[in-house]
Amino acid sequence: MLGLAHIKKIAPRPQFTQAKPVADFETLQAVITYRYDVLAKYAKSLKNTYAEELRVLRRFAPQDAQLLKGLKRWLNRDEKQLCREERDRLAEALAKSEKLSTVYSMRQELTALWERSNASREQLLKQLQDWCGRAEASGIRQLQEFSLSLRRYV
Repeated sequence: MLGLAHIKKIAPRPQFTQAKPVADFETLQAVITYRYDVLAKYAKSLKNTYAEELRVLRRFAPQDAQLLKGLKRWLNRDEKQLCREERDRLAEALAKSEKLSTVYSMRQELTALWERSNASREQLLKQLQDWCGRAEASGIRQLQEFSLSLRRYV
């Protein structure tokens, strides 16, 4: 109100282009630069996968659905942030749903991509290409759509 505060830095806004194969360093750099945006979009995708899987389990396996209920907030957290009891419960629930287990492990692999500071650009690019290939071959619609959107970053 008084005009005393000044903004020093603004978070960069991601830019998108047509989907392309992850074969260039520009896409890799964009994914690393906009990692918070990437994680936010992945969290949205994970939430949709969770809701879909819960709906299916309620219909065919109500006991398993009861086990999955309430785990949505833990799926977006890093495993290190969970206490032992929460980790055990999460592992038990993920054992009941192959789809959620796949999406959760793919999230961990994606975050590990930009945490590797000692890997070369070529290694990181290969890992990103491998991740996108496995996501598209997984048969999980949300992962396939996310991989496509990931390839659009510039």
